Amino acid sequence: MRRLIDYHLIAWKANPYRKSLLLHGARQVGKTYAIRQLGASFDNFIEVNFEVHPKLKILFEQDLDPKRILRDLCTAIGAKLPVAGTTLIFFDEIQAAPQAIIALRYFYEIMPELHVVAAGSLLDFSIEQVGVPVGRVQSLYMHPMSFIEYLVALGHQRAADAILNHDYHQEISTVIHDKLIGLFGHYTALGGMPEVVDVWRNTQDLFQCAAIHQSLLSSYRQDFYKYAKQKQVQHLRALFDNIPLQLGKKFKYSEVEGDYRSRELSPGLDLLCTADVAQKVWYSAGPSLCPDVASADRQGIPLGAQKRLDDFKVISLDVGLSQATLGLQLGDWFLQPATAFVNKGEHVEALIGQELLAYTDPIYDAELYYWHRHKVGGEAEIDYLIQENEFIIPIEVKSGKGTTLKSMHVFLENHPESPYGIKFSTQNYSVYQNIRSVPLYAVASSFLSKKRAAFEHVVSL
Repeated sequence: MRRLIDYHLIAWKANPYRKSLLLHGARQVGKTYAIRQLGASFDNFIEVNFEVHPKLKILFEQDLDPKRILRDLCTAIGAKLPVAGTTLIFFDEIQAAPQAIIALRYFYEIMPELHVVAAGSLLDFSIEQVGVPVGRVQSLYMHPMSFIEYLVALGHQRAADAILNHDYHQEISTVIHDKLIGLFGHYTALGGMPEVVDVWRNTQDLFQCAAIHQSLLSSYRQDFYKYAKQKQVQHLRALFDNIPLQLGKKFKYSEVEGDYRSRELSPGLDLLCTADVAQKVWYSAGPSLCPDVASADRQGIPLGAQKRLDDFKVISLDVGLSQATLGLQLGDWFLQPATAFVNKGEHVEALIGQELLAYTDPIYDAELYYWHRHKVGGEAEIDYLIQENEFIIPIEVKSGKGTTLKSMHVFLENHPESPYGIKFSTQNYSVYQNIRSVPLYAVASSFLSKKRAAFEHVVSL
């Protein structure tokens, strides 16, 4: 299956100034598959999985000389010695061998001509212990499959191409719009975990997909014992199961079932976020530029500069897993998608956040932001804020047609430097004043200017 990350991995391969690469992401989002796909373009591909072959960790404990390590490694696994430019070395589940993470620095410093990449599902926990050599290792971040990737995987390249090449100022054909809304409903039911998408592509069997969802959830719960203290595991379980219940609203520890205190649960939520199975959506004031600043002097405005550490929503890694956690029936997404969009609006909002993460440049460990105003008689909330160059763009997600945009108008009035807002809904494309109405299936269109080459690599007809 073609993935957006493939484009970035190919670019890394061709870059003469590349460094050793770490590919981050939750378990089962497709990291190993993507690197093996890259490995197929090399004459020689050496793969070492430290969970499958834990004894190989000892090769990194004597010293960190990459020449000795490679010599001993190739002898141990019966592989040919690597040749610069024609060999890809892949250390999988590298979190199980923390010294190997440190060794990446010396592969870059002593043997920079080699292509060396590493990945791990709980990578960030090991990095917290040993650190990453600054300036010697680069990172890419991977997420579940986006809707564009989903379409291509199921053979709908022309539908994906239609989304990417449509002018948002004009309506798209009603026939195409209805088809895409239906396909997006299917995607909302299944989510973007590659194994689920692959099984759906091959079997069209919802029961088999549901079984994989449960298997993945079980794997994530088993992982709790790997990165949490024994007394924390019950906190992680309670949090993990509660996150889907609080989608679309400010997260409150008091709503987690059980006799827990926030000071007990807060570290647990941070662990889930570090494991990439949960994502916080931080409140940000949506800082705007001073009107008297000349456009030539404008600088990027980090949304995180005004985030509140005690004010956030939380979404799960994947919308399919969220619904599986709650035991929701998926049939409505296929039989009555319009009704499902209305009745399960909180999952649609979370999915748009998932899409925003999937389309963010993978060199960034992306964060999500939202905005609200608490004022008697003047409540307002914006689901997401994104940064477009020096501007902050507000996003509202409407699970139905969504004709009421009071919060959007409030935000734009109070942030005159924001040039426009985006409403994602089941409606067709339209533009009214400074608000763009975009169908739910077309989140990718908001990232075209930055990612067109990556999209074209995936969609290429």
